[in-house]
Amino acid sequence: MFIHRIMKKYNCIIITGTTASGKTKLACKLAHEMNAEIISLDSRQVYKGLNIGTGKDLDEYIIDGTPIPYHLIDIADIQENFHLQKFIEHFIEAYQDIMSRNKTAILCGGTGLYLDAILKQHSYAAVPIDEDLRERLRIFSHDELLKKFNIYENEFSTMADISSSKRLIRAIEISEYLQRHELPKTDFPELRPLIYCIKSDRDERRKRISARLTHRIKNGMIEEVNTLIKSGYSADRLQFLGLEYKYVTSYILGKINYDEMFGQLETAIHQFAKRQMTWYRKMEREGNNLNWIAPDYPIQNIIENYK
Repeated sequence: MFIHRIMKKYNCIIITGTTASGKTKLACKLAHEMNAEIISLDSRQVYKGLNIGTGKDLDEYIIDGTPIPYHLIDIADIQENFHLQKFIEHFIEAYQDIMSRNKTAILCGGTGLYLDAILKQHSYAAVPIDEDLRERLRIFSHDELLKKFNIYENEFSTMADISSSKRLIRAIEISEYLQRHELPKTDFPELRPLIYCIKSDRDERRKRISARLTHRIKNGMIEEVNTLIKSGYSADRLQFLGLEYKYVTSYILGKINYDEMFGQLETAIHQFAKRQMTWYRKMEREGNNLNWIAPDYPIQNIIENYK
């Protein structure tokens, strides 16, 4: 006798949103109610020691005394180049582990590149780095790089992120590789995500960002960066690891004063949040169904929609 199994419409949940939107808090409450586990989609929280500046907020992963299991947090040393392909490999391992135990995976974070990789499930991140090519391309302006990229015609050229010179160089690197090689294979698990994106109006978003920045500075962000430098991590490396570490390191080195550090960092985070919103709109145009919700959206509504 054959037993017909009805496949669920969704097999995971994604909670995303701009910086300071409250996505971790919501995801942890949801995980507590569902006995689920969280996979972080944050490109900086993978690093050990980057805590306050990345908003790791590990206290939020304890609800009513119960720890919420999480993955892809504190898995790399600061000196390590944790590139996109490493994220994909760790993500697949974590996701399959959660599924093997019949648990629900809640994917939480706002790194657009990571979201893009798991939703499109392509293997372009596996294309190796070509340092010689990168060195030759670094001398060109964004417009000059764009002209070079437009020469290539392949499936990748229609989906490449070319919003900055750094990403354009990577796009050219991938396109050049595809002229001589087949795309490396990556065995992605099938994802059918229920996607929620936390939304707030522009003024509210700016207030939340400014309040959080003030809180982080008062609660030791400058001291955290100072400790990392004294521990032997180079200022150049720290400045590469996100806006907070870039501006706070410049302040510690005496390149800018406190008011300049706070003002420039605040402005940069506001601009980053705006770019995140642009990314989410791009996701929608590409056919992803984003459910826009308020930070206090009822947990039970998400659970009911997931069933």
